[in-house]
Amino acid sequence: MYFLSGWPRRLLCPLRSAERPFLIEPSSQRFYLCVLSDTQISIWFSRPSVLIVSYIESGKAAEQFGSYQQAEWKPDDTMIAVSASNGYVLLFDIIGALDEKCLYEPVYPKGSARVKVTPGYKEEQCAPALTLEMKRPVDLEAPISCLQSLQEDLLVATADGYLHMLHWDSVSNGRRTVNLCTVPFSLDLQSSRGGPCLDLDGVHIRDMEYCVTLDGFAVVFDDGRIGFITPTANRFSTDQLQGVWAADVSDGTCVAVNNKYRLMAFGCSSGSVLVYMIDSSTGSMQISHKLELSPKHYPDIWNKTGPVKMIRWAPDCSVVMVTWDCGGLSLWSVFGAHLICTLGEDFAYRSDGTKKEPLKICSMSWGVEGYHLWVISSSEAAGSPDGEQLKQAGILQFQFIKSALTVNPCTSNQEQVLLHGEDRLYLTCGDPTQGHSGGDKTSQRDGGSPLHRPAAPACLSQGLSTLLGHKHWQVVQIHSTYLESNWPIRFAAIDWSGQCVTVAGRRGFAHYSLYSRKWKLFGNVTQEQNMTVTGGLAWWKDFIVVACYNYIDQQEELRLYSKSSNLDNAFASVTKLHTDTLLLNVFRNVVIVFRADCSIGLYSIERRQDSVNPSACVELLQEVSMSRYIPHPGLVVSVTLTSVRTDTGITLKAPQQVCSSESILLNLAGQLIMLQRDRSGPQARDKDAPANQAKLPPFCPPVVLAQCVENVWTTCRNNRKKRHLTEALWLSCGEAGMKVWLPLFPRDHRKPHSFLSRRIMLPFHINIYPLTVLFEDALILGASNETMLFDGAHGSSASESLESLFPFCTVERTSQIYLHHILRQLLVRNLGEQALMLAQSCASLPYFPHVLELMVHVVLEEEATSREPIPDPLLPTVAKFVTEFPLFLQTIVHCARKTEYALWNYLFAAVGNPKDLFEECLMVQDLDTAASYLIILQNMEVPAVSRQHATLLFNTALEQGKWDLCRHMIRFLKAIGSGESETPPSTPTTQEPSSTGGFEFFRNRSISLSQSADSITGGKFNLQKTFSMPSGPSCKGGDRWCKDSDSAENLYIDVMLWRHARRLLEQVRLRDLGCFSAQLGFELIGWLCRERTRVACIDDFVTALKCLHKDFLWPFPVLPACSINSPLKNGRFRPVLSSRLLKSQSADSLLNSDMDTTPPQVSTANHTWLDGLGAVRKELDSASSHGAPQTQEAFLSPLINKGEECSIGSATDLTETSSMVDGDWTMVDENFSTLSLSQSELEHISMELANKGPHKSQVQLRYLMHVFMEAGCLEWCVVIGLILRDVSVIKQVVGFLDSPEVPEETVQSIRAGLMAVDQWASSDCLGYKPFLNLIRPQLMKLMEVPVEQVQPEAFHPTGASKLSDPPLLLLPRAEDPRCPPASSLPLEGPPGVNARPLEDTREEPEEEEALEEGTYDCTLS
Repeated sequence: MYFLSGWPRRLLCPLRSAERPFLIEPSSQRFYLCVLSDTQISIWFSRPSVLIVSYIESGKAAEQFGSYQQAEWKPDDTMIAVSASNGYVLLFDIIGALDEKCLYEPVYPKGSARVKVTPGYKEEQCAPALTLEMKRPVDLEAPISCLQSLQEDLLVATADGYLHMLHWDSVSNGRRTVNLCTVPFSLDLQSSRGGPCLDLDGVHIRDMEYCVTLDGFAVVFDDGRIGFITPTANRFSTDQLQGVWAADVSDGTCVAVNNKYRLMAFGCSSGSVLVYMIDSSTGSMQISHKLELSPKHYPDIWNKTGPVKMIRWAPDCSVVMVTWDCGGLSLWSVFGAHLICTLGEDFAYRSDGTKKEPLKICSMSWGVEGYHLWVISSSEAAGSPDGEQLKQAGILQFQFIKSALTVNPCTSNQEQVLLHGEDRLYLTCGDPTQGHSGGDKTSQRDGGSPLHRPAAPACLSQGLSTLLGHKHWQVVQIHSTYLESNWPIRFAAIDWSGQCVTVAGRRGFAHYSLYSRKWKLFGNVTQEQNMTVTGGLAWWKDFIVVACYNYIDQQEELRLYSKSSNLDNAFASVTKLHTDTLLLNVFRNVVIVFRADCSIGLYSIERRQDSVNPSACVELLQEVSMSRYIPHPGLVVSVTLTSVRTDTGITLKAPQQVCSSESILLNLAGQLIMLQRDRSGPQARDKDAPANQAKLPPFCPPVVLAQCVENVWTTCRNNRKKRHLTEALWLSCGEAGMKVWLPLFPRDHRKPHSFLSRRIMLPFHINIYPLTVLFEDALILGASNETMLFDGAHGSSASESLESLFPFCTVERTSQIYLHHILRQLLVRNLGEQALMLAQSCASLPYFPHVLELMVHVVLEEEATSREPIPDPLLPTVAKFVTEFPLFLQTIVHCARKTEYALWNYLFAAVGNPKDLFEECLMVQDLDTAASYLIILQNMEVPAVSRQHATLLFNTALEQGKWDLCRHMIRFLKAIGSGESETPPSTPTTQEPSSTGGFEFFRNRSISLSQSADSITGGKFNLQKTFSMPSGPSCKGGDRWCKDSDSAENLYIDVMLWRHARRLLEQVRLRDLGCFSAQLGFELIGWLCRERTRVACIDDFVTALKCLHKDFLWPFPVLPACSINSPLKNGRFRPVLSSRLLKSQSADSLLNSDMDTTPPQVSTANHTWLDGLGAVRKELDSASSHGAPQTQEAFLSPLINKGEECSIGSATDLTETSSMVDGDWTMVDENFSTLSLSQSELEHISMELANKGPHKSQVQLRYLMHVFMEAGCLEWCVVIGLILRDVSVIKQVVGFLDSPEVPEETVQSIRAGLMAVDQWASSDCLGYKPFLNLIRPQLMKLMEVPVEQVQPEAFHPTGASKLSDPPLLLLPRAEDPRCPPASSLPLEGPPGVNARPLEDTREEPEEEEALEEGTYDCTLS
């Protein structure tokens, strides 16, 4: 409601004096403030905050009258009454300068439009020059305790128990006196027939204040009793005064009254403030609420504040400021919501933890419109030897920002928060430039059409992204030209879209567009100064609705201005009103106004289509007189038109009647009353009524809905999916929190029960002060004060700087979920069906899981920590309710893990056994939630149960490839085994596979290829493995394999890992196997060596080949329709081949787009010959663009460059740093006589490229081939060599088969498998035939050569046309220019000349560093 801003300012009095000021009293309009010291009276102006005049009493007069004590202003600001200690009342006349001279006035540059155009215009923006003249003093012959101003009279209470009524013009009229002892006091105004009466002998009034709306005085007697005195007739005399008193209070110290809410706030010696109201039926004083600091938030000071020193209500009566004898300030809303207190947190402590002395206040006063609090502190300066030293007195000025709801409650049906300070606005709406194009700014020019810019429709919600996008405010500085002549800002309003705001000051108004970031002011200053906004501002579509007073016509008017037109009366729609307007609001196309004669007017607004400029016409629909129900028009806080209704006694047949059935809501001094349309009787038309009024039925008598209401929120939007929320009424009730008047609907259109024909009022507490409600989003938006400490230089000066005395205050946006409160209240009232309907309508909200969690948590904390048994616990009902949602399992476990262990038994007694919930998680495949339940089980069950459930979860996680979870489970199982089961294993955030995302294990291990040509020629089948795990954070499980390997736990875990690997290999899921090995650090090669003759054998080569094609998304090879060198040239294959080509292309391109995370690196030369191929995809990377295996159908020749002989066939040949440069493509083999390629040759090349799989699959397959080769699983090497169509692999394997170490079963299996593949290719997949023909010599050799004969020469290359590989290929880093491409093999010469073992390269530090950076990008999806 009200929020502190920045640091307070210190105003220094220009006159030095030895006297300290002790009292500050504002005038009725608060533009002037009177400051008193012992013999001096000063008048200050509010803006600019300057001293105008000071009157110093002469020494002789000071001896006669005594020192000044109190001051009171005459309501018209023309006189001041000052009480002196010797019983005198001194009356001062305030006289303005005759020649209209100003003390301070602005100076404008020449040619400025801001000149004096209307009488009184200049003096409103200048500090006037005033003089003070004392009239004849009045001697009351007794010490004066307090003064109180009435309209024409001044009421003075003296210490002898008398009340004196003085006329302000005391010369022409004598005074009247009343003795307090003669005033009858009782507990209520009807108790004259008996009851205890108040004995007032020797008692006088210590403090009193007049309440206009109650027509009486709230008084505090010097013995601490409190009461209320009211005249029974107009004349103020003894026999016409009657008093009531509160029987249970005897420590009253001060009083302040709230005229708008008819409240009396009495300060007490205990430090609390008692707020009383007068019961309208009996006239007795009834306590409304208490204002006191809570021990929870202020444990150090809550009972040490001392007596209440002073209470001050804000000018708009919405907040109250309290200070105590010990010092400090505290702010409450009108019904007790605590907003600010300076006795705690950063206000009370320095940054080093030392406590500050609270600011002691001897007087305070609110400034104009509540933007400032003027404070005179009583903290004495450091004692100096001469106490008479002249000093400059200082006044502190605290600055406040307040909600627009305080004075303009028409913004309560919108979803933006709008705050305004004295010169700026704070908005919560998002950045307008995000959702709108830049062209929208042009439409804001004067005269532009309002339809030009696509405005946000009024029927839609702003949305969470806009209203909750960030914590920052959008701050709009109010235009200085408007502000300097029309300060203070009195009203502010924001439109539905949150992109236009309008403000109204003393005269006129101005509006601002967030699109164009420009203010629009009246072009004619005279028009601006000739109107003042009286009843508030509101937006209707593109129009500003203004209730104003026209000074020229002396007439109240309702005006509509279009925001797109110039701000000029020529473009305004004006409707004359017969009475002053106090409040205004807009509902759909209806304007509702509340007038000073307590009547309500309803006006319809309609956009005019015929006029050139946008305009609207206004027609009176209906008038409703409320004078019977409203004792004073100033008591109405807000008036709202709404579609909310009770449905009692109403039979609505037509659905359109339901939408238009409006009710009127009036907040009458905190009492919310509702007037519904009476549709029960016949709609008879009154004879005298105009024809257009016959359409609207009359209103029923008012019904009271709630008490202590500060704000009301309702929406005119309809949302059939969230009717509970959009058709509800939201109330803010101060310390009582919030209330919602919720509609109850029958389920599934069944006939409603009798009890469901009504609504229900549900109260709930919130932690923030609500400023608006997001209806569909089930959120409350608010604001709160945040503080920032600033420790200035601690000097030895007596007075600390304000920066170190006070923290810097900022206003933060806050929000809170309220749905769990409502659901809980419905469940308490056995309305579970309604709660379920409401929750299901909100289940799509992003924070709905949090709502369920909060509901369980709050109920659990309350019931499980209750000291007394709960007869009807709510937790089982809440648990049953939560099971209706799929989030049930997560909700329970999240709530449990955020709750202390001692409450778990109570929780799971209501929701079920955690073992059952764990198994349920496994059934629904929610493994992460199951892991959370495992931690619960570990704390609640014995280790054996935890191990059993952890094993279940581990196996399931392995099967689903949840590697992070697997790593946690391995550590969890080891912790259980090593006796650490007492505490849950810590779960550090495990680093996800890095951006390479592939076989991470591959980049972190080195395979030494120690098999050289010499070892082969020696006839030794040597598959030597050196397996080095990396050291560092990327080794996720490395230490596990080398530490405690003999322990039972490690064996237990290893057996599960071996079992899973066996299952993957049996199901030919090589991709999953590789990922499993890489992610968990599984020793795949060692395991394969053990399983070489068991599960690593292949029974069916064809099935394995098909599974690999499917697993790695590798297209089956197809033949070109017509090729020069193709053995299949007949055209019968064309339709099949073309369709297969399309299929493989689409699958490949899909995979490329899905899996490639880095753009393919293609050299320029690649583009030069690829650009002409229509069938070649643009996504092909360098590897697939020239990486076809060297078969007789390939038209790419091996390259000879700089002494390196390279073959084409690797996935990583061509990179940016490769040795293949642009010119290399011109070098051709001696078999080709020409450089020109025919069309058919190009088609054939494109066909070969189409037969390639994704680049990542190729890298992964080659890695797996190395692993199988090193493990000696030659059958799998053959299958992978077939899918890669790599002749060298087949040659290598066939060469190995001559070794005596290879079992005969393996040789026979490979022989049979290759024959089966050949047979399958002949019948089902002709694309493999060219490759099989190419390896025909190896096949024939396999058939002919017996296994026993070992021919070392078979391992040597037989000629340049044959490809020869070292036994194990490596894929070196593409980034290393010194290393040849991975499968770049010599065409002649001994093998292994150019292939360097990786061990050699890893010994160099720069190689080590590059290895980390240049890893392969092998993401698995």
